[in-house]
Amino acid sequence: MGKLTGFLEFVRTTNPMRPEEERVKDWEEVYVLRDEQTCQEQGARCMDCGVPFCHRGEMMEGGASGCPINNLIPEWNDLIYRNRWREALDRLHHTNNFPEVTGRVCPAPCEAGCVLSINEPAVTIHDNERTIIDKGFENGWVVPEPPEVRTDKKVAVVGSGPAGLACAQQLNRAGHTVTLFERADRIGGLMMYGIPNMKLDKGVMQRRIDIIEAEGVIYKTNTEVGKDIKADELKAGFDAVVLANGATKPRDLFVEGRGLKGIHFAMEYLHANTKSLLDSNLEDGSFINAKGKKVVVIGGGDTGTDCVGTALRHGCEKVTQLEILPKPEADRNRVSNPWPQWPANLKTDYGQQEAIKLQGKDPRNFSVMTQKFEGDADGNVVAMHTVEVEWVRNETGGMVPKAVPGTEQRVEVDLVLLAMGFLGPEDILGEQFGLERDARTNFKAEHEIYTTNVAGVFAAGDNRRGQSLVVWAINEGRGAAREVDKYLMGDTVLP
Repeated sequence: MGKLTGFLEFVRTTNPMRPEEERVKDWEEVYVLRDEQTCQEQGARCMDCGVPFCHRGEMMEGGASGCPINNLIPEWNDLIYRNRWREALDRLHHTNNFPEVTGRVCPAPCEAGCVLSINEPAVTIHDNERTIIDKGFENGWVVPEPPEVRTDKKVAVVGSGPAGLACAQQLNRAGHTVTLFERADRIGGLMMYGIPNMKLDKGVMQRRIDIIEAEGVIYKTNTEVGKDIKADELKAGFDAVVLANGATKPRDLFVEGRGLKGIHFAMEYLHANTKSLLDSNLEDGSFINAKGKKVVVIGGGDTGTDCVGTALRHGCEKVTQLEILPKPEADRNRVSNPWPQWPANLKTDYGQQEAIKLQGKDPRNFSVMTQKFEGDADGNVVAMHTVEVEWVRNETGGMVPKAVPGTEQRVEVDLVLLAMGFLGPEDILGEQFGLERDARTNFKAEHEIYTTNVAGVFAAGDNRRGQSLVVWAINEGRGAAREVDKYLMGDTVLP
């Protein structure tokens, strides 16, 4: 695929980032696109590798390898190289409902599985994807595609994140009447309120939401299933129900002083900021402002990075990020972590890059555990007490953190953001629908089947598999749509 000798002729060139000192002054996207010639050259780097691991989408050693939605990567890389952008867009849309999202926020497990990455930097699959879809919108090629024929079936989809929105679009394409319920005031779920604007511009998200609505999906916002409308009403009013409400129960930190003012869950912080930004450009003050504050983010994943970047844009005095796990190696360990596994080496994302530029050092501190919070007379958090840890095996063979004596510290802080992941779906839907749960409290349903113990009720996305990537959510939303169509019609034309 691509130019046969392209991987020998061209070096990897990714989409450039705006300078840190410029981008922290606004909420515009961090990345900008490469020029078209460079994009074609990057498409040419795709090898004629025989067995393309990039689009196989499997879990290996706890991480994804290859694209979970099985994007036809070699095909559209070849079409980019040949300047056949419209055809590349068609191939991209064949497997992906939101390439403008995955081309911006996906960590690119496809690149981890790229055969070229065995001994050279991988093909820029992630950036190629974004280039295709952005060019498609720029040229007016992305338009609503309503179904030609409608069935008499009605489906309710609960949750408008990547799983719910993908499921709704696919079922609508099959001709069913789909109503999408969202408890927030805007459609999009975590794509709208969980991912900040500098990583995924909400105008980009809204244009796709508008297209899906124009295709016939009915949106019901400000409607929380379980409260505003009960489970029995949905089961009585629809032929099938798909629960795609995510894993939104945050992991908490049960230490002394947790109840002090100024300690918030990360999603509380990020959601309020984006809503205020969209509603009033932050002029309404309806958000948690980090301006002038000493901020500590507890948690080292993508959400933690987004909190760091948001705090810097607020104008915080200082931001520190704490991670209880050890610092990863700088480079992939090719013995314990070989290709095509997800590379478990240290990654410095946009938020850390900005903190390094502004503060002069990496904000991350590894192998650190919080012991307690300290407050003032008014109940505001003013400090936290931490200790370094080492990871040792317990009596059952598991790895646990052990405090290292003499490493205790008192850290002054005005705002603490808990970004330690999620524990599963909230309880109200599971209780009202009478759903069985698995050992991790997720809704019990098998991947690629999605049926729950309740007839006509399906579960897909993070509420079934646990907190995961946007691409896995799209995978599950599309898969659930296929199974619902089969349940309603006896067969299906959906992929």
